[in-house]
Amino acid sequence: MGSHIILETAAPTHHRLAVPAHQALRVGTLNSILRAVATHKGLSRDALIESI
Repeated sequence: MGSHIILETAAPTHHRLAVPAHQALRVGTLNSILRAVATHKGLSRDALIESI
């Protein structure tokens, strides 16, 4: 079983996201995480990337 890190946010609503705790993430995995966070925040993936 692998290890994961749980990311949480309370704004705009409560949201949890499990992220694999690997030294390096595959490009597709990172893209999926960014897409999920952007969707939750009501942003485009590119706008999210520019904000971090």
